[in-house]
Amino acid sequence: MPDTPLTRASRRAATAASIPTPSRRLAGIAAIAVVLAAALIAAVFQAPAAIAAWSAPSDAEVRESAEVAHDAGIALTNAQALNNVVAASDLDLEAKETSVDFAELKADAKALADVDDRTADELAALTTRAATGIREVRAGTDSLQNALTDAREAEAARIAAEKARKAAEEAARIEAEKKAAAAALAAANTVEGAKATARDMAASRYGWGDGEFSCLSSLWQKESSWNYQAYNASSGATGIPQALPGSKMATAGSDWRTNAATQISWGLDYIARAYGSPCSAWGHSQAVNWY
Repeated sequence: MPDTPLTRASRRAATAASIPTPSRRLAGIAAIAVVLAAALIAAVFQAPAAIAAWSAPSDAEVRESAEVAHDAGIALTNAQALNNVVAASDLDLEAKETSVDFAELKADAKALADVDDRTADELAALTTRAATGIREVRAGTDSLQNALTDAREAEAARIAAEKARKAAEEAARIEAEKKAAAAALAAANTVEGAKATARDMAASRYGWGDGEFSCLSSLWQKESSWNYQAYNASSGATGIPQALPGSKMATAGSDWRTNAATQISWGLDYIARAYGSPCSAWGHSQAVNWY
């Protein structure tokens, strides 16, 4: 198709076509108005959601958060106090947890103290989390308290058992000592036992050797045959040394009636004071038939 000649007439026609007519201007304005209206409508419908997202907590929500914060404070105080007691007790709790973990609740309680900059949703979420933390800390506190109570009871039982064991051992020891003493007394109260005791006392207390003991042996053989139960019904003389009366021997011990060693102790002291030595006492006895 042959090109249209670029004539002056054709240029004027093109220029005229590019100039907006009144009808075209109106159509453009209408289109812009429609777009603005749609945007305005969308903004109106979206505004409530934005406002709700940033709404402040109600008075009721603030009161609820304050109550939860108060309960958290109590739970934290109890948990910390129990942790301190357990740490100081030095007891074997035989439990997996030996302390209550309350770090998260402590942080939430601190956050609950400041509600001014929180939205209703934020405060609600924090309050719920803190309430859950309170339950967990209380449960942990109860569990640890039970473990501590069990440990204390076990320790008390152990102490009681140890005390009973020691008491039984002490009773057994005392009984054994009594039996040993009784056996020793029985042996010492025999003639040979009494002589052995007298020989030892004479040497250790007065320095009297075998010669003096020979005199002593003869003297008390004559007086009582070394029988600690000897008693002279006509005179009242009693025991191995034939003390007159027998109660004199109480100065050597309250068991003078049943213990040959007590009688010997008194008799040797009497001989030392009255005659100086057993041989002197034996000589006096041979001369006058008494000492």
